[in-house]
Amino acid sequence: MKKDARLILALDVTSRKRALSLVGLLDCYFDAVKVGYPLILSSGLEIVKEISAFAPVIADLKIADIPNTNRLISEAALNAGAEGLIAHVFPGSDSLKACVESAAAFGAQVYAVTEMSHPGAEEFMAPIAGELARLAVESGADGVVAPATRPERIRMIRSIVGNKIIISPGVGIQGGSARDSLQAGADYVIVGRSVTSAEDPVASLKRLMP
Repeated sequence: MKKDARLILALDVTSRKRALSLVGLLDCYFDAVKVGYPLILSSGLEIVKEISAFAPVIADLKIADIPNTNRLISEAALNAGAEGLIAHVFPGSDSLKACVESAAAFGAQVYAVTEMSHPGAEEFMAPIAGELARLAVESGADGVVAPATRPERIRMIRSIVGNKIIISPGVGIQGGSARDSLQAGADYVIVGRSVTSAEDPVASLKRLMP
């Protein structure tokens, strides 16, 4: 993944036509595109290959199962053209390593979730985010996910993961600031609905980014 804009576009849409239109419109403003279940389930895995013609695709499948199932999910996304995967840490190191090993075979990267950006993450994830971050590093993940909505948590997680990549969701509608997140130690911020739902996506994106 290049590091020019320090921005990952989250395609939080379900329409293939809308997804491809947004990628084409915003192509020069982001470093990668994050595609999740809503778009993949509505448009099929083929959408990953179509979008990867424009930019690197991170398959945000929040992979969280036993090692063999994790491997099968990872390989399906990677075979479709994904260059990155997002996986949970909590199922354990063997499960996360299955994703890491699968990704390595494709020259792809794995980003492990330490703490999500919504308020509910403070109930169960935040208290163990440090442990999840350490396990992510020990398991060989290329990077981690830390919340743009809580920059102080990015600083804490950075102190644990060292030079691993930190990607931070929650900028815009959820209240996170791109500037604050990058200053706290994020390598990339993730912007979704504030841009994808806007009447003028380019203007919205420019307002959000420092």
